[in-house]
Amino acid sequence: MDFERQRAEIVTQTELLAADVAGADLTARVPSCPDWSLGGLLRHLGGAHAWIEEIVRTRAEGPVPDPSRDVNGDDSGEPPVEWLLDGARRLAASIRDAGPDTVVWTPLAPMPVSFFARRMVHETLVHRADAMLAAGQPFTAEPEVVVDAVDEWMELDALPQHFEFNPAKRDLLGRGRTLSFRATDADVAWQVDLTGDAIVNQRGRADAAVTVEAPLTDLLLIIYRRREPTGVTGDADLLAFWSKHVTFG
Repeated sequence: MDFERQRAEIVTQTELLAADVAGADLTARVPSCPDWSLGGLLRHLGGAHAWIEEIVRTRAEGPVPDPSRDVNGDDSGEPPVEWLLDGARRLAASIRDAGPDTVVWTPLAPMPVSFFARRMVHETLVHRADAMLAAGQPFTAEPEVVVDAVDEWMELDALPQHFEFNPAKRDLLGRGRTLSFRATDADVAWQVDLTGDAIVNQRGRADAAVTVEAPLTDLLLIIYRRREPTGVTGDADLLAFWSKHVTFG
């Protein structure tokens, strides 16, 4: 997806979420984020939108206080859908005004605004999945959006900065450690190679020590640890070990 599609998709995903949670019980627990209520999940996402909007709007060159960390609040009443929608629209507008190439602070390193456009699409997408799991409803998404979400996840997970932030992640590296994730309903697959001195994630289909085959949307949820793996052949222990070390989002 290009920058403009990603920017617009932040609002689209928030609109879908708002429609999905209208009238929902904010006290419902979120099984994929067990410490959160549905209300806390929505406060987190709305706070994340507000945080990134401030970073982009102010062209921040250093850290900005992150309100998304505090998920406590009042879970009575109706879901705050208008607040969520307003925040997503503000974020999309500030991203548009800044343009894709403006460099701002990020928790990883200074990066162009296009990084946040893409990141916030998929932050919203995956938390929409969390909300659907809390409501016991099926989660669906356009294949193009899901493929971009997995592509982004694979790119982020391979960043060498992770070894600085979390030295234990080096434990993933080792001889014969390869994983393959293959969509059963789309012509797309991803390969994870942990056999060298760095994590190498890329598109493609090749033999691996462990292979996961599932519908595309299920692959997204498996990779993000929102769903237990299915369609696993090969070294399931390697898959579990990898999943333990790569969680984020």
